[in-house]
Amino acid sequence: MTPSTMTAHDLVLRQRRFFRTGQTKSVAYRIEALKRLRRGIEEYQPRILAALRADLNKSEAEGFSSEIRLVLGELDYTLANLEQWAAPRVVPTSEQIVGGTSTIHPEPYGVTLVIAPWNYPFQLAFSPLVGAISAGNCAVLKPSELTPSVSKVSAELIRDCFPVEYIAAMEGEVETSTELLHEQFDYIFFTGSTPVGKVVMRAAAEHLTPTTLELGGKSPAIVHKDANLQRAAQSLVRGKFLNAGQTCVAPDYLLVHEDVREELLRGIKLEIADKYGEDVTQNPDFPHIVNERNFDRLSLFLTDGEALIGGRTVREQRLIEPTLLHGIDWNSPVMQEEIFGPILPVMTYTDLAPVLEEIVDRPKPLALYLFTRDQDVQDLVLNTVSFGGGCVNETLLHMSSHELPFGGVGASGMGSYHGRQSFETFSHHKSMLVRSV
Repeated sequence: MTPSTMTAHDLVLRQRRFFRTGQTKSVAYRIEALKRLRRGIEEYQPRILAALRADLNKSEAEGFSSEIRLVLGELDYTLANLEQWAAPRVVPTSEQIVGGTSTIHPEPYGVTLVIAPWNYPFQLAFSPLVGAISAGNCAVLKPSELTPSVSKVSAELIRDCFPVEYIAAMEGEVETSTELLHEQFDYIFFTGSTPVGKVVMRAAAEHLTPTTLELGGKSPAIVHKDANLQRAAQSLVRGKFLNAGQTCVAPDYLLVHEDVREELLRGIKLEIADKYGEDVTQNPDFPHIVNERNFDRLSLFLTDGEALIGGRTVREQRLIEPTLLHGIDWNSPVMQEEIFGPILPVMTYTDLAPVLEEIVDRPKPLALYLFTRDQDVQDLVLNTVSFGGGCVNETLLHMSSHELPFGGVGASGMGSYHGRQSFETFSHHKSMLVRSV
């Protein structure tokens, strides 16, 4: 029997029965499962890359670097450290408790649900799955229906690697996600938009199920007057237009000091041409917008201001070239929601303090990027603005570090993962005091 022929209720019951056998609590069992997954990914790599091309027009190079390589890195890092993470940790005991020993025992939650998004449909499905497996859980993966090719190959990969009672993928439309959310899971991990995150959290509340929400938001990039403008231009182009801007931590808008605005924009224009060609509409490897609904939504934003760079679209390919807009202010429609596309509004400033107040007055962003050499400016921004994580003089790279927990705050999410934090997220930490008698 496969997940496609089972109801969500039957699948959860089957996994719960298997979890209660205790097999997944064995660290050796988990290590073997992670190794099996790694072998499966390597075997399926050509099919995964072909599916990413079919759904999003990702080139092999981009598909490997932004999806497969990151998951393999998570697997290798976890395999190298899992025995240490899973061991009980002895902690000091209060002096008032004579003869006592205190330990913390990481234990799996049980049956977990991972709901994946469409923008990085392989990476953002399998990276949290690594955490669920490493902590000793059973897991149901719901791939995104908006990337059907990746959904299909992901389900086949999981079916080839694991018995359904241990790890399963359940494909389907929104109704499938709704059916799954009606079930009582022991942990839910969701990556997606803030509005859908609210739906997930309401469903989790019915069962008091702990939940991680990896959401998004409007992540600012600030280029101060003392920045290395060449580095800033290169990093902004790489961070904004990767996957055609369909990245939750992409710079969503640019704030540049007016003294360096023109030089930075010239650098960005040169960098776009160097990376994607003079005419991006002729570049066969530039990723496409996921569907027509999102293409139409993004196309409307192009009317909000004037295109400094780019602005052309090819509807039949769902392609929008890298675009910088000016004539934008904080009240423009393009500044009211996460863009999630290759459009970058540009605003200038002279005094940084009022700009930071504008950012603070809005929902907390998932990321923030600052370009400056001035330590005082770095300290001012870090101590003024609450955000999930970010970089100074770079973009995106914080999320590729196994040592840095990745996650949002407030409207941009709750909880975090990557590296050891993935194991911690999918583990309950049972505290025990044993007193000698």
